[in-house]
Amino acid sequence: MPEARPPELHDDADARSLARHYPRGLRIDAHSHTWAQVLYAVSGVMWVETGREALIVPPQRAVWLPGGTLHSIHMMSDVEMRNLYLHERNVGHLSRRSEVFEINGLLRELITSIAEHERTQARDDIHRDAAYRLAMLELGYAPRSSLRIALPDAADRRLDALCRAVIDNPSNTVSFEQHAASVGASVRTLARLFTRELGVGFAQWRRQVQLAVALSGLAEGRPVSSIARSLGFQPSSFSDMFRRELGAAPTEFDPQRTLNDTGSADEPLPRVVR
Repeated sequence: MPEARPPELHDDADARSLARHYPRGLRIDAHSHTWAQVLYAVSGVMWVETGREALIVPPQRAVWLPGGTLHSIHMMSDVEMRNLYLHERNVGHLSRRSEVFEINGLLRELITSIAEHERTQARDDIHRDAAYRLAMLELGYAPRSSLRIALPDAADRRLDALCRAVIDNPSNTVSFEQHAASVGASVRTLARLFTRELGVGFAQWRRQVQLAVALSGLAEGRPVSSIARSLGFQPSSFSDMFRRELGAAPTEFDPQRTLNDTGSADEPLPRVVR
C-alpha cells in the first residue's frame, strides 16, 4: 500500500511539501496533522471528509485544512497528489475552518513546482521560500467553492450505514425502500432522520451526491452518457436534472470555471450544509 504519512514536520521549518501517487479506490483513514495542509491533486478526484461534511475535489480545486483538522480521503480515481504543509505561524491570514478553493494556473504551477523540487531534493532556498510566500498570498485570494455534502452523525448507525451505501452506489436503481431494508429500519423512520439530521429528504440528499460524482466525472473528461447511466439515468433525463439543479447542461460544463459561473444561484447545491 502506498505510504500515506506526511513528511517529517519540524518546528525549525516553515513549510514542507509532498508529491505522491495513489491508486483508485485507496482510502486513507481519518487522521490529522499538527500543521495546516493544502490537499491538492494535479490529476484525479478525491472524496474528502472533514467532520460532518464531505468535499468532492477534482483537479480544479484543493482543500484547505487548518492544523489539527480530522480528515479522511478516498481516491475516486488514480490521484497524483501534491500537498503543502504549513507551520501555524505562517497561516494567520487564512481561514480557521476547512474550505475548498479554486486552483488557478499560477497556484497550480506554484504547488507542483514546490512539491517536485522537494521530491528531487533540487532545492534553492531563496526560490523555494519565495514560491511558498506567493502560494500563501494566492490562497488568501482564491475563490471558495460551495460543493459540500452534509454527513450524518455516525452515532446513528442506521442513517450512517444508509448514507455510506448511497455514497458507494448513488444510482437511482437502488430505491429508498431497498436501502431502508438493508439497514433494518422503516422508510418512515429514515425519512424523519434525514430531515432532522441532514436538513433534506433522501431524494434530495442522494441528488447532491449524484451531482458531486457527476461533476467529478466531467472534470475527468468522462462522456455524459457514461456518467448518466452509472447513476441510473437515461442521458436526456440526467441532462434535465443537471440543468435544473445547476443552471447549465452537462455538455456546457467547463471544469475550469467555478460552479457559480455556470449560471446557477449562489448555492449551487441547495442546503448542502446545515
